[in-house]
Amino acid sequence: MEDLITNPLVIAGILVVLFLIAALRITREYERAVIFLLGRFWKVKGPGLIIVIPIVQQAVRIDLRTVVLDIPSQEIITRDNVTASVNAVLYYRVLDPERAVIQVEFYRDATRELGQTTLRSVLGKHDFDELLAKRDELNADIQEILDSQTDAWGIKVTNVEIKHVEIPDSMVRAIARQAEAERERRAKVIHAEGELQAAEKLVETAARMEEHPGALQLRYLQTLTDIATENNSTTLFPIPIDLMKPFFQGGYGEGTKDS
Repeated sequence: MEDLITNPLVIAGILVVLFLIAALRITREYERAVIFLLGRFWKVKGPGLIIVIPIVQQAVRIDLRTVVLDIPSQEIITRDNVTASVNAVLYYRVLDPERAVIQVEFYRDATRELGQTTLRSVLGKHDFDELLAKRDELNADIQEILDSQTDAWGIKVTNVEIKHVEIPDSMVRAIARQAEAERERRAKVIHAEGELQAAEKLVETAARMEEHPGALQLRYLQTLTDIATENNSTTLFPIPIDLMKPFFQGGYGEGTKDS
């Protein structure tokens, strides 16, 4: 037993086994290993089984999956001087592991901080009404700015979504009063448009009846029928419409003047 322990071949074999155990690395399908050789970038390895020589080489694992990054609530002042608190969520992924390791320290923290400052900068250039009504456009603007700035880090910002907008209670009441006033304005406009359309139809109907006297006679008889139906105790004696024409055409006044 002592001979085996002191045997150089056995010792060499044990050292080789320990070396292989220390050198072997397994990277998953969504991981890459950035390898440095004596402090200098060498290559990107993975996925699968890779060998990293101890002491001489160092490996940094990078996850290539899409990361959901929460941007904490930020106090902003809109262009029309409304104070609001806004939070958002940011989606990004590493496209170039080499640049993500070499070009920036802690790329995750750097992306979060950049997202916070960009959120405040972009939203501060818009009115509060635009913040509520044009979220899709604002999300696209923030995503485009972030993506252009993180490109140097090998990071792709795929999406940005504004989650929640909080405003003071006084502003909530002001918005409610504004919405109520807007509803009343629309109701008045709709009512006025209805009155205008009704007046136009009445004028059109009167012109048609003037062109066709028989239609006026039929309308007169229909009115008598409706009155008789609603007031059964009332006896109606219809007057021929021809007798009333002088009143419609001003003939009664002219006859009085001649007498």
